[in-house]
Amino acid sequence: MTKKKDNYIKVLFRYHSNVLDKIVVETMWAIKVDEKNGIYKLDSIPFYGLQIATDDEFFAEYDELEEMLSYRKVTKFSGNSVVLVSITNEEINKEIIRNKFKSLGCTSEGLNEKYFSMEILKSSNYLKIRNQLEEYEDQGILVYAEPCLSDKHRNEIIN
Repeated sequence: MTKKKDNYIKVLFRYHSNVLDKIVVETMWAIKVDEKNGIYKLDSIPFYGLQIATDDEFFAEYDELEEMLSYRKVTKFSGNSVVLVSITNEEINKEIIRNKFKSLGCTSEGLNEKYFSMEILKSSNYLKIRNQLEEYEDQGILVYAEPCLSDKHRNEIIN
C-alpha cells in the first residue's frame, strides 16, 4: 500500500436526509487530518443531502454499534457546496448533463442512470452554475436540490 492510500479511511455517515425524508447510511472516503483527535477531511461527494461538502473537516469516532468509524459533526467548512440532480426527461442521457457541468468546473458522482451528486468548489461562481440548473429545470430536463450550500455560494445567488 502506498503512503497516500494509508492516509485514506472509510467513514460511516448515518443521518436524516431532507431530500429523501428518511434515515440513510452512506460510507465515504476521508483523508486523515488529525487521527488522534478524530479529525478527517471528506474526500467524497454525499448522495443524499448531508450538510457536509467535499474538503470539509469533521469529527468522527469509532462506533461500537456500527462497528466502524462514524461521522459526528463538521468542525471546519471548506466553502465547497453539494447539489443533487435528478434527470426527469427520459430522453436525456445523464452523462451529457454531467459533462455540461464538468465544463463549468463541477465534479460529480453518479448513483444510477438518472441521479448524481455534484461538487461546487468554493472558487466557482455558483450563480452561473445555478442559472444552468434553472434553465435545465425550466426545460423539464431535471430537478435539483441544494442540501449543502456554502455561505459564499448562498450569497452569490442572493445578491
